[in-house]
Amino acid sequence: MTLEEAAERLNAITGGATDASLLSAWESGRKRTGIKNRAGLCRLYDERSEVLFAHQDRDSGASDAAGTEVAARVLARYADLAQAMVDVVTGAREQLVVTGSRSRETAYLPAIERAVAERPDLVHYRVLYGPPHHHALTDHLMRLLALRDPAERRNGVKTLHIGLAEPPAARERFFVASERAAVVPLPSFHGAEGFDCGLLLGREAALGLVRHGREACAAARHVETMEAVRALPLR
Repeated sequence: MTLEEAAERLNAITGGATDASLLSAWESGRKRTGIKNRAGLCRLYDERSEVLFAHQDRDSGASDAAGTEVAARVLARYADLAQAMVDVVTGAREQLVVTGSRSRETAYLPAIERAVAERPDLVHYRVLYGPPHHHALTDHLMRLLALRDPAERRNGVKTLHIGLAEPPAARERFFVASERAAVVPLPSFHGAEGFDCGLLLGREAALGLVRHGREACAAARHVETMEAVRALPLR
């Protein structure tokens, strides 16, 4: 693609107004790409953020010894946390595990829905720790069930799992993990409220968290019908 063609296709995804000059500045590293456009470019090129934007992020100290994969990176700003979570979802091809009952981020939940809609072989596990805290998460679960029927099998494999683990027997935990990378949100570094910081982890840790999430989902109570989701109380 020319820069003009790439900018036009990106704008069709994001609804933005990127031009060839700005796209060139991102490519050269003169300017840093923002959250929405990073997600859009990952979709456009079907590539992970760590690959597309390594030249912008190389001063973060995020590469491992091989220089090809994020081993561990502290995310101290909410914008970076939200973008990293979207990037993990965008990069998932085989498995996507999401845990927690507090999600309501407006870019993150739609990214999960797009991944489920666009990648029929992607196996998605959602583990709730108690009922949802927000209507946005309940609505998200309903949309997932509209996109896929957990009772169906693709090539003999169940591709949507939604489970409810009941506290206090199972303490709430938060992470999103694929076969490539993972993000673990952390309590805020900036104040007493919220989880607006986190850790970005590479492949080895991500695969461990995928196993963690699959085991947690297997032990949880299934919430895999519209009626079951509607019956969940809202905290």
